[in-house]
Amino acid sequence: MRKQRFGFARTKPFPIIAVAVGLPLLLAGCGGGEGLSSSGSSAASAPAPTGITRDVLVGRWGIASFHTEKDRKRTEAEARAGCKQPYTITQGAGDGVMMHVADDPKPYELRLKAGGGKAYVGFEAPAGDPQDREILSHSKSMLVMRFVDPDAQRRYGTFIYYRCA
Repeated sequence: MRKQRFGFARTKPFPIIAVAVGLPLLLAGCGGGEGLSSSGSSAASAPAPTGITRDVLVGRWGIASFHTEKDRKRTEAEARAGCKQPYTITQGAGDGVMMHVADDPKPYELRLKAGGGKAYVGFEAPAGDPQDREILSHSKSMLVMRFVDPDAQRRYGTFIYYRCA
């Protein structure tokens, strides 16, 4: 019997994670000018979130997701077990981090953003853009993020990133 994860039969976890981690962010490229506003200038005027730095995101992570709060504890254990095949977030050339977006095996530089009292990671665009991921909580050992886009959130759930040793 194949192990189920993210609602799919688990055959190769990396492609599934790559798809799940960034579908809404890939859609940002469809609007033209990756990371640029329609006027061609940087739209990233939102300040970096308080208490969250790029160093919080950089590292090796086990990842799992859940759709209902009752599954959260089990998902945290699955994320810890994910360190056997960790997902790596590295520093970008600019002030961002390199992460995959959905349906694309190529990593992109995403940045931390703040807006409306919330923290986000995504392409250069106003904070809370549909392609962003909202950072719900963070600690030294764990990040919890969800997609802003309701359709992506419905499909992929809330992600737990567990920092690998």
